[in-house]
Amino acid sequence: DPEKKIQAYLKAPEPVAARDNLDGTVLVSGWVNNKERTDQTIFNFLNDEESAFNFDKIVAFVDDAKFAKKRLISRSARYTGLLDKLDFVQAESAGSLPTSKQLDESNVKSWVVNAGNDLSIITKVAALVQESGCVENVSILITDAQKMTDMNESQDALKALESTSCKYTIVAVGEITEAPEGQLPYSIQEFGTEAAALNSTATYSRDESLRVLAETLGLKSGEGKAMVFSEVSDVNATEFKLVKGLREGGYTRPQEIDHMIVKGPKAYAQAIEDYKVRVPAVTPHDEWLLQKQKELDESAAERKERMKQEYEEKKQDEIEEIATEWAKREYFRKATSGDMPYSEEEYIKSVWERALFEGDLKYRMLHGQETDERKELAEFKMKQEKKKALMLERAQASLDEILDEEDDLVKSGKDSDDE
Repeated sequence: DPEKKIQAYLKAPEPVAARDNLDGTVLVSGWVNNKERTDQTIFNFLNDEESAFNFDKIVAFVDDAKFAKKRLISRSARYTGLLDKLDFVQAESAGSLPTSKQLDESNVKSWVVNAGNDLSIITKVAALVQESGCVENVSILITDAQKMTDMNESQDALKALESTSCKYTIVAVGEITEAPEGQLPYSIQEFGTEAAALNSTATYSRDESLRVLAETLGLKSGEGKAMVFSEVSDVNATEFKLVKGLREGGYTRPQEIDHMIVKGPKAYAQAIEDYKVRVPAVTPHDEWLLQKQKELDESAAERKERMKQEYEEKKQDEIEEIATEWAKREYFRKATSGDMPYSEEEYIKSVWERALFEGDLKYRMLHGQETDERKELAEFKMKQEKKKALMLERAQASLDEILDEEDDLVKSGKDSDDE
């Protein structure tokens, strides 16, 4: 059942189709104009050896070429080979786009644009692409899309881009945050539609937005797509389950994003419905009949033993669940005090016996069984001390045995020397 086990729906990861014209020169505009950031991330993605990109030159179109060189010419740029491809073109005025002449002179084949929340830039980019004639791919990032409430304005901007002959991709996100890449799953909606309208508090990770922008430029499935990406924190949401399942299933980021574009939650929902048609759900009446038949087939002794075993398993599961919660609370309490050298998993393992004691005690309290917390805790601690002492005694005995053997070896060596 894919609804209960998503890996039953997902196939093994397969290579995804990339665009066939990701070479030559790519121009990057709208970045490296801020003194607070280097903005090198998008350049690193476009230079990634394991990506679909095979660019000969990566041109940074910036307001101030001298300033941009100081920001981008770094040690990591040398090590990754970015420096060998990097070039700079300065804008005619601060905040302006490249002219069609600048696009032609640089022989720009792909253009990556940071449009901010200015939809007019999309229209201007479309006009420049049409005028230049050399640009084949355009990938545009729109941020603060939660402020865009006029769907007609978004559709008009998109129509301008659709009128060109280039292969375009639009990625729109909410307010930019500094959260790590891939921290949250996401949903994808069609740009310029009511369904894609973001709520006023929508946010999106900066690095994740750049990752999505770069990957959709490389993917064949990203051609001619205008998409709004929004973070999903609801663990019960279909998109959350699907993205998490893709990552757990070993999908790479390009494979994951391609799946979400091509198939997404719609195909997953259809797979769930198809399964229900193939395997009709068992009704409560069916379950009752099956259970009654099993009861008739079992002997009284077998039924008693089975019920006892089921009770013990259920009891143990509940005790362990309570024990885990107790250990997590203890970890949090000690971690917040600053005195915690272990990870949560290591800490839980180290106090598991005490946690099981607490779980058993709480279980009996919850089920109305007799308990004496103070007395039982004292007995538990006494047993632990005895156990600790016994282990130390065994360790000392082992050490003494090893030392005795070494003494014997030393003595035998001396006797041989005397002879």
